[in-house]
Amino acid sequence: MWIGGQSGAMTYDVESVRARFPSLATGTAHFDGPGGSQVPAVVADAVRDAMVSPLANRGVVTAAERAADAIVLDARRALGDLLGAPAEGVVFGRSMTQLTYDLARTLARTWQPGDEVVVTRLDHDANVRPWVQAAEAVGAVVRWVGFDPATGELDDVADVLSDRTRLVAVTAASNLIGTRPAVAEIGAAAHERGALFFVDGVHLTPHHPVDVEALGADFFACSPYKFFGPHCGVVAGRPEVLADLRPDKLVPSSDAVPERFELGTLPYEVLAGCTAAVDFIADLVPSAGSRRERVVASLATVGEHEDRLREKVESGLAELPGTVVWSRARRRTPTVLVTFTDHAVADAYRYLAGLGVNAPAGAFYAVETSRWLGLGDTGGLRIGLAPYSTGAEVDRLLDGLAAFLRSA
Repeated sequence: MWIGGQSGAMTYDVESVRARFPSLATGTAHFDGPGGSQVPAVVADAVRDAMVSPLANRGVVTAAERAADAIVLDARRALGDLLGAPAEGVVFGRSMTQLTYDLARTLARTWQPGDEVVVTRLDHDANVRPWVQAAEAVGAVVRWVGFDPATGELDDVADVLSDRTRLVAVTAASNLIGTRPAVAEIGAAAHERGALFFVDGVHLTPHHPVDVEALGADFFACSPYKFFGPHCGVVAGRPEVLADLRPDKLVPSSDAVPERFELGTLPYEVLAGCTAAVDFIADLVPSAGSRRERVVASLATVGEHEDRLREKVESGLAELPGTVVWSRARRRTPTVLVTFTDHAVADAYRYLAGLGVNAPAGAFYAVETSRWLGLGDTGGLRIGLAPYSTGAEVDRLLDGLAAFLRSA
């Protein structure tokens, strides 16, 4: 996936990457990756292959049982390699939201009235409402952390921590404005108070290498469909922490970790697609080493590619009159939220769609963030870059916005 430049340096070959995504053949420019990426053929093939192969409930007697067991174990190892987390702590579920609700209800059983839970205004509601509702159910206190609307930088979480803090929930990257808080520092502060630390990594994982251990996360959530995989959710938890938790489960179902957190039979075809997605990421950049090492190399290179395009987007937006850019944090993902002083973002969304440019408008479940910015529940036009984005597509986007502002 690399080609040599004239100087001998290696550059990212985005066209080679794009050729592996059948949906891109339509010619649509996809800036909607934060809501779900496009899917490469190899992932769809893995899903199909699993579904048409002999499968049964996991076991060790029949070939079908062993095939199912191998798919699950392979998927745990793959997500562990992606996240820098132990495979035995990888929990699969229907969605990140479902897993967070389940975990919140389980953890709340260990809380007492007057205990404290910390959430932020920067987070997707899936990392806010489950904790708020679980706290309210047991009489725990919710401590809120805001952010600076002018810069997008998160306020100091340490200011709200106390000896009664039981859990701190924070995003690794805002899905609305891209801000990347100092997660490792927040985790260290939480642990100093004896609190558990839950990180929503859904928006960060597609764009940058993740090291759950280095972040200090007791739980790290992500969504494979945001990084080329099928629709499902994942929480990578520290196995020793998971072992102390007693979720609701059926009597005959496994009490082992992580199986005790997975309700019912897992969707084997979906997990096969997850493994294929991680392998796809590992192969974006030819490099030596383990799958984990190749994943890190690929995502570091992808991040550089996306940051170059983000700078191109931001430079072009600065030339468009009446355009307000809300993504201003020092460290951020290639995600840009914009509004227009004299035009509705929904109109811009529809106009661009008519040009074959997908850049949706809304708050995207980050309602606390949107309201904190003064945008109500309307949000803005979200421009999300992906490994398959190109400079030519950025030009189409910017030209489309310029034409929209002239015509409206």
